[in-house]
This record gives sequence, structure tokens and C-alpha cells, in this order.
Amino acid sequence: MLVSLGEADLQILYKRLLGAEEQAEQVSQELGSIVEHLKNMSRAANSTQPPRNISTTISTETIKLHSKDAIPPMFLQPQIYQYMPHLRLHPDSLLPNVLLGQGRRGVSMVLGIPTVKREKQSYLKNTLTSLLYSLTASEQTDLLMIVFVAETDSDYVGSVAETVRTNFPQQVKSGLLEVVSPPKHYYPNFTHLKESLGDSKDRVKWRTKQNLDFSFLMLYAHNKGSYYVQLEDDIVAKAGYFNAMKTFATQNDSKQWLFLEFSRLGFIGKMFRTWDLPMITEFFLMFHKDKPVDWLLDHILWVKACHPEKDANHCIQQKALHKKRYKPSLFQHVGLHSSLPGKIQYLKDTEFGKQALYQVHSNPAAEVSSSLTHYQQHSLQRAYTGKDFFWALTPVKNDYILFMFTKPINITRYLFRSGNMEASGDQFNNTTVEVLPSNASAQDKLVAASPSSYKESDNGFIIIGAFVEGLAAGDVEESLQPISALRLMVHSDANVWALLSEILIQV
Repeated sequence: MLVSLGEADLQILYKRLLGAEEQAEQVSQELGSIVEHLKNMSRAANSTQPPRNISTTISTETIKLHSKDAIPPMFLQPQIYQYMPHLRLHPDSLLPNVLLGQGRRGVSMVLGIPTVKREKQSYLKNTLTSLLYSLTASEQTDLLMIVFVAETDSDYVGSVAETVRTNFPQQVKSGLLEVVSPPKHYYPNFTHLKESLGDSKDRVKWRTKQNLDFSFLMLYAHNKGSYYVQLEDDIVAKAGYFNAMKTFATQNDSKQWLFLEFSRLGFIGKMFRTWDLPMITEFFLMFHKDKPVDWLLDHILWVKACHPEKDANHCIQQKALHKKRYKPSLFQHVGLHSSLPGKIQYLKDTEFGKQALYQVHSNPAAEVSSSLTHYQQHSLQRAYTGKDFFWALTPVKNDYILFMFTKPINITRYLFRSGNMEASGDQFNNTTVEVLPSNASAQDKLVAASPSSYKESDNGFIIIGAFVEGLAAGDVEESLQPISALRLMVHSDANVWALLSEILIQV
């Protein structure tokens, strides 16, 4: 799409962008004094407002940022009141509602995930599960995921926070996951927007609000890490995405890029240095009513890279120096129903490639069986021998998966991973890992000696572990060896199918 700004306008914008960069440091200093004022206001408010009980949903009034080191952020872009004059009437309209979070800062990477209320289906839970699926323990400490609920309906915002808190409690507790929403007066009145670019009024409103959503989220994230990545709430991530992105960014750190691309679709997977975010958001706010956000980003590239007296090919070459593409793509769009009401979104990134849906291991000889009914060709036997993943219909209480070894063996370690990158929610829950020692007398002594460590199941099996957030892994004590059989036992009815993407029995 050709840009439509004239050369004189672009020169003016170029000067303004340079000025915005120079003002970033000044803004940071101003924020310091504002933050102290807000902290005092927050302490006063907390001391006078008693806590309320949380029922089935969580409202923006009942969940606050609890970290003692957390600073309530506020954004005072130098020209923001010029671009959004309605904010002058509401002094607190730039103070985010932090519903869940521990104030994590200083990470390498911040992921921004805006989400809105959709007419048909929410993809947020599956998106978060996919992003969390392959992270190592060290990566989880060096990352921050911010879910920005771009709505002002407090009941809906609270319900999203409750969904995140319920499904990802450990990630919320550790500070890896935050849920944030804008104050109720942040958005202007959209009824007076003019139709432009051949778009309907509904689409103009949608793209204008998206510009404001992205700006708010970027400003909230700009001082929390080194790199910021813009995502959407209906994507899946490729395993190992965090390390791939961090490595690529480090390799290009000395180069003058404006953003790195990890997907070729729209704004998905765009990475920025966080110190560039104030300048970028000022540009978005300046023209938030005029063009879609990805077009505005291209205009910034033009201002930074293109010579007004050179031809279009020279401009393309120069812009390529300010954006670098990683291949293959690390994120795929999966949502069918767009956040624009009535729009069906069929876009797919053809460079994403195929996902690794299961992990292959060489396991000891065993006779495998299960009470679960597998789906199509995804049998337990094929999964155990590394040809496929095991995918079964909804488990019920007392369903089992049994590995009966041809002769007793010494097992040093086990690992069972449920769900995969395309069916991340199909996990085993309330399911134990149990072993059958071949030496009955050793079994009796072990249980008698350490009742708090091991519990007896039935038919001589001993419980040694359980699935937690879709994963069961651990070592097997020497006193239990050798092992005649290993079993996964389901203890309650499930409401989803179950998938084993990794089976490791290490001898």
C-alpha cells in the first residue's frame, strides 16, 4: 500500500519524531515525581477502602497490584492531550488497572497480548497455554507476559482476570503473567469518527480503537524489559520461540533496526527495543484516527529510512535495513472469528511450517494397554514407539494407561507430557503416576517406613507422582527397584480429551 503523506508533512513528522526521542528521558524524570504522588494516593485509598469478597468474577475494583515494590505506572506523553483532548477531563485516565501481577521488571523480553470481547469464541486460554508450553524454568524468570484486556466493562475484565488466575495460578504468583486493563475514560467517543480509506464506520472505529489499545499496552510495558513483542490473543507459538527470538535479537543488537519480525502476518510477532516505544506510540496517537496500525508503522519506517529525493526502490532497500525478518515464522494465527464483529479471518502464515506435535524417545520393551478410546490413528502403541502422539476421548474416573514390562527393569526417571502445540488444552488432570515393584517385601517396607512420601494404590501399585499443569516427571527411588509395571491412573471425570505428546521411561 503506497503511503499518502506528502514530503512536507513527512519532514515535519521526522522533526517531531526526533523531538519525541529527546523528550523520552524528560518523560521518565517527570514520571518519577508523579509516581511518588500516586503511591501516596494509593496508600491513602487502600487504608480507607475495605477489601471486598471475590465471587464468581473479579472486578477491576477488587484486584490490585500487591507487590510491595510495584509502582503504579502513569503515562504522560508530551502531546497526548493534544491527540486525545477528552483525557483532560479525567486526570486518572492514564492510570492502568493492574488486576493481576507482581510488578516484574528487568526481564529480557515482554510479550504484549491485547484481548477484546469476541462475539463467537475466545482463544486467550489456548494462546497462553501455547506460549507457556515449551518454556524452561530459566526462561520463565526472564520473561513477562502482559494480557491487556482492552475493554472498560468491569465485569468482563474481571472475568478474564479470573480465568487467567484460575488456569495459570503458578505463573500469576511468580509474576510471569499480568492482566491489565485501561481506565473507563481512556477511550474517546467513537461516534463522530469520519469514514476514510473506503472503510465502513464500524471498521474505522475498530482500527482506531486498536491504535489506542496498542499504544496503551506499549506505554505500560516500555520500562519493564529490554525487548517488547506485540502478539495477538488468537495465535500458537512454535516450541523454543523464546530462545530463538532472544538469540536473533542479540545477534542484531549492534544494528540500527526499528523492529524485528517473527511472523509475516500483520502486527503479530513484531519486536521492538523498549526505549523506542515512547516515540512509536506518539506517532500512533498522532494519527490514531487516520490509518491502521500496521500502515502507521510503515510510515515511521519511511520517515526514518527514506530519502525524499530518491526513488521508490531506494526507499524499499533502506527500509529493509530497519526491519529484519526471522525465518521460519515462530507464530501462527489460528483464530477464525476476528475481533471485528462479523469478520471471518482466514489468514495463515505459510512460512510457519509444521509443528512438532510429539517428542520421540527410545523406551524399554513393554506391553501397553489402556481403558481410554483413542482417536483415529493416534494409538498408545504408536505413541510409545515414537510414531505419533496418543490422543484419547474424554477420560473418566478409573481410566488408566498401563506399561507392563516384559521383565522387571530399573527405572531412573520418567516424564509424561500431555497436550501439544495444536491441542494444548487436552491435558491429563488429577492423574497419578504409579509403579508396581517386583519385590513385594521391599514394597511393604518402603510404604511402612515413609507413609508421607508414598501412598498405596490398588493391586500392589504405589503412587510416586502426579500431573501438574499437564506434566508429570520425576525420579524413581532405588528402594522400589526393579519395576514390573508403570501406570497412569485417572481419579476424576474430565471435560476435555487427553493427549500424550511425550512418553519417556528412562532406564
